[in-house]
Amino acid sequence: MDTVQRVLFVDPSTGFYRLKRYPVGPHFGPVDLGLHLSDRHRSLNFGTGLFAGSILPGSNRLIFTGFSPCWRGFYISSMGGAGLVFDNLGINLVSLVGKASAPSVLYLNRTHGEEIEVEVHPLDLEAAWAHGEGGVYGLMETVLARFRHRYESDPRILAVGPAARSTDFGAIGSAPIVKGQITAADTWAGRGGFGSKLLQEHGLAAIIYGGTFLDEDFRDRTVADGWFEEKYRKKLAAKDFEATTKYRFDPAFETGGTFGVNFATLKGRMLAFNGRSLGWSEAERLERHQHWVVDHYLRQFNEETIQTKSQSTCGEPCAALCKKTRDVFKKDYEPYQTLGPLCGIFDQRAAERLNRAGDAAGFDAISLGGVLAWLMECLVDSSLDPEDLGITRTPRWDPAAFRVVEDSAHNAELGLELIEAILHRRGGLDLSEGPRKWGRRLHRERGHRLLDTFLHTAHGRRGWMVPNQYWTPGVLAPMPIMGKYYMFYGPDFVPPRTLGRVCAERFKAELVMDNLGVCRFHRGWAEEMLPEIVEALYGARKPFLDGLAVAASRINSRNASVYWESERNLAFLETFLRRRRDIEGDASPELARWIEAFEADPQEAALSWWYELRKGIDESLRAFF
Repeated sequence: MDTVQRVLFVDPSTGFYRLKRYPVGPHFGPVDLGLHLSDRHRSLNFGTGLFAGSILPGSNRLIFTGFSPCWRGFYISSMGGAGLVFDNLGINLVSLVGKASAPSVLYLNRTHGEEIEVEVHPLDLEAAWAHGEGGVYGLMETVLARFRHRYESDPRILAVGPAARSTDFGAIGSAPIVKGQITAADTWAGRGGFGSKLLQEHGLAAIIYGGTFLDEDFRDRTVADGWFEEKYRKKLAAKDFEATTKYRFDPAFETGGTFGVNFATLKGRMLAFNGRSLGWSEAERLERHQHWVVDHYLRQFNEETIQTKSQSTCGEPCAALCKKTRDVFKKDYEPYQTLGPLCGIFDQRAAERLNRAGDAAGFDAISLGGVLAWLMECLVDSSLDPEDLGITRTPRWDPAAFRVVEDSAHNAELGLELIEAILHRRGGLDLSEGPRKWGRRLHRERGHRLLDTFLHTAHGRRGWMVPNQYWTPGVLAPMPIMGKYYMFYGPDFVPPRTLGRVCAERFKAELVMDNLGVCRFHRGWAEEMLPEIVEALYGARKPFLDGLAVAASRINSRNASVYWESERNLAFLETFLRRRRDIEGDASPELARWIEAFEADPQEAALSWWYELRKGIDESLRAFF
């Protein structure tokens, strides 16, 4: 196995590039190496882990690192399957420094061991975004048509949409290319706004890469089976098949994928109408989950996707088959939750239209859904008028009179209008520097505390993130990176100081997988086996784990989390605590104490909870060697 990591530095302003080698040991992967390079160069970095191209399932994620435009701190984002083609370049990481003078395409190719080709080509971005289906998809088609003849095998394209120009939460999209055709199984590095960074800070709208270089990747299945049989009494393939059951098909729920299993099991923990569902009774949440989600939204998904076995991978061989689709529409839980029930949409046709439009525009879908739901509630409570946002309608959010198909379609149309308003900054809706700054400006001008209904975590002066879509306090924790699963998101009550420590340990466990470019859907074995594999192949289990502990500490040293500035966050926490006691029967004295504190003074209780949580995080992320 290689004992160095090869980093290709590219300056899009000149097209100049250089290759630098970093020994494995001080740095083990795209996270710790990306942290080092970001500190030094303020670069955007993307690459693979040490096991890309190997037989280890899920080992071909493409990991992006850098300082995030929307989070305003160091961030890590990842994209499924895109590392498999990247591995054919014979490098581990690309680090972008400098900015092209005009929107451009970065071309990377390597053929039969020859020196890597690096070229920067300007393009007519408006024409590309207008091509075909438009946006990200039109740009990918344009770039493929221009460069496909230069590749001996199918390349891969990274692309951004208009959201990268208009907002701080533009995503980077991609899709596997098979026999010269772009497939429908698109994958995204969405969280963190790296699409905005790629275009605004580096002038690149797309990157096309591929090659025929064959590295000496680990492919000894007999050896791997031996490791897994010793640990699990199962071969690698069998253990991985077991670990990915949820994402393929779970017979316990007669559905599969993140969409199917999560929506099947939410029940009274459903979040809808921008979190206004927090104020519903448990009976109301259960009834509406049954009628709107189980009997309609989920039923459509099961009939159209699960029963037809419309599923694929992200572009690498994998047993999970997690890409659940209907035609060109890919169905994942969190995008179809935020651009679904959170916006008052419980019908697949309506959610498909809104999700596809958001993807084509190149938004981080989870952030987009949180922002749209917030703006819709501002319209419902008359904090904003349609003309303030450059739109023509208001939401239909009355749960007592809600018509699943008709009102879902209406709310989706409103969502489409809001997308156009964001992209073209209509009616004063300017999110180029994020919703927090925009919301504060309107508060100063009009006196409306718009941010009180925006469910989000805040970081520094302008940093923000729509949380993961689970009704549990961990998703609002003051972690140094939020919006990913770097925290505890289980349904149990955990006292805040302990919760902080648990979140910190979860952070370090997730870094194990991200720093080796392994998909977290394989975490059922990957968390504990990957360090052992590092030991078997490199003799470096302890240095690997110690290095990650230091990296986690370094990331946390910049933790600029801000106490919750939204009243909705407080309601989220307080109703969670009450539900744990009243509905789920948790008789913990500590839980009762916190509920009493909220009854006496909600603001003081929430502040105390937040600080206790932060203490637990900081106590656990102190690794200095």
